[in-house]
Amino acid sequence: MTTLKTTLRDDLTTAIKGRDQLRSATLRLTLSAIGYEETAGDTARELSDDEVRKVITREVKKRRDAADAFEKAGRAESAERELAEAEVLTAYLPAQLSDDELRTLVTEALTETGASGMAAMGTAMKAVQPKVAGRAEGGRVAAEVKRQLAGS
Repeated sequence: MTTLKTTLRDDLTTAIKGRDQLRSATLRLTLSAIGYEETAGDTARELSDDEVRKVITREVKKRRDAADAFEKAGRAESAERELAEAEVLTAYLPAQLSDDELRTLVTEALTETGASGMAAMGTAMKAVQPKVAGRAEGGRVAAEVKRQLAGS
């Protein structure tokens, strides 16, 4: 079992014993999503820590999107719960890049590839993604790449 998955399970046990309903429900759903991912496809397999992080990232994004939808529908209490769940999961992800760090990484990638103009968006994104490695949401990365390509 991967280290991150073990940590999630241990934290779930602690949350259950501490009667922390938000944390235990969030971790249960996340472990369920990980289990689903492990059994999806032709053969069952165990996910690596990087793959588990991708599942957690996807779960955080789902919760933030749901919070936005609840907010627009006037259901503030439900939106707060979704954001609280997202915060619980964010603790298991690497620290997010600041705007300055992201700007620097994008600039480096554009310099390395020589990409300029909006036609080079795909090339630029391919160069930036490995550098970012889950430390910034795709939307933030794409927005920064577009901003820099439009300025070039």
